[in-house]
Amino acid sequence: MATSNERKPAVFLLSLGCSKNTVDSERLTAQAVASGLTFTDDVDEASIILINTCGFIEDAKRESIDEMLAAIGKKEEGVGREVYVMGCLVELYRRELSDEMPEIDGWFGTRQLPEVLAAIGAKYREELYDRRELLTPPHYAFLKISEGCNRRCSFCSIPKIRGPYLSQPIEQLLREAALLQEQGVRELNLIAQDISVYGYDLYGKSALNDLTLRLSDMGFDWIRLLYAYPLNFPLELIDTMRERRNVCNYLDMPLQHINDRILKSMQRGIGRSETIRLIDEIRSRNPDIRLRTTMIAGYPGETREEFDELLDFVRETRFDRLGCFPYRHEEHAPAYALDDTVSDEEKEERVAELMVLQEGISASLNRKLEGQTLRVLIDRIEENVAYARTEYDAPEVDNDVIIEIGDEAVTAGEFRQVIIEDSTAYELFGRMSEG
Repeated sequence: MATSNERKPAVFLLSLGCSKNTVDSERLTAQAVASGLTFTDDVDEASIILINTCGFIEDAKRESIDEMLAAIGKKEEGVGREVYVMGCLVELYRRELSDEMPEIDGWFGTRQLPEVLAAIGAKYREELYDRRELLTPPHYAFLKISEGCNRRCSFCSIPKIRGPYLSQPIEQLLREAALLQEQGVRELNLIAQDISVYGYDLYGKSALNDLTLRLSDMGFDWIRLLYAYPLNFPLELIDTMRERRNVCNYLDMPLQHINDRILKSMQRGIGRSETIRLIDEIRSRNPDIRLRTTMIAGYPGETREEFDELLDFVRETRFDRLGCFPYRHEEHAPAYALDDTVSDEEKEERVAELMVLQEGISASLNRKLEGQTLRVLIDRIEENVAYARTEYDAPEVDNDVIIEIGDEAVTAGEFRQVIIEDSTAYELFGRMSEG
């Protein structure tokens, strides 16, 4: 154990990828701080460089590798003594990476938190599992309600990376949420690879609505649900959104496609007609809900006619938020066995075509908000401009509400009423309401 005149090494932590990775990094940081380690935002001040990698798609892999090479460069300059790499990319390519980059001092997968801590001079303590040092702004946080995934979507390597589905017990999540609330968190974003089947492995039934109700009772201002799978989705949750003021009328449900043949090849377990029925039922139960989804363009064998069917579906359904990715041939995903028939150029053109369509839909939907007064959460302030979000916008991915504040006293993390005066496809512009 270090004595008072010994200075423990400062750690520079770079957390890449999704919000689930962010939670892992926050757990690690809390454990390390409890062991007396300090963290720095300046890599040139660090003795240890630690990178939490993403391995989901090709661009994310490239970013992770580029950051590893940059860290090795810093080590060779004498900036950091040690460089450690953890996370999703290591799960997929540990042997290849260690062969290619012998300068890295240690490699750790997604389920090796105690080993990572030991490498950087800290001790893992089970009793501190619920504690996190937030990497997000202090007014919002992510609550990861499960690990892994049991789905076998053909384009996805997450089950190989993260293992089988494992729900976190409700009581543990309530403890963790209480600690976040003590830190000042006002918006809680529930995340998992698949929130729809939360609880089946522990309780033999869906427990997502029960968990949401108990978190709602704790008094968070906003509770948001992200990454619902369309198959087995518990519809009672939509009623809860409608009935509970602090459960946001917002659902992120990636659909990936609408053509039956492609959905079957993707192994999604749900077809076109069931998907449309589900959306209709959700909107019928809660007319105020905003739906976000994600699509994939250029899946192996996707014909122009099948892509046109996807375009027509998006045009008719008018999702409030939509993202689209070009299909990438991932060697650890089941679809790698298929012929990657659509050229990269065609994939990008299809993505662009779909996003142009969505841009028009988003612009039209946002225009309907002009003149309305909306409750927003202030995320950050830059000079005389506040950037905020409505309950219909998740952090980091959705619309900003941009507010000229002049000399008015406004702080990040507070809720305000804003009159929407103008809009674009992905931004709202407003002024503070005097009421």
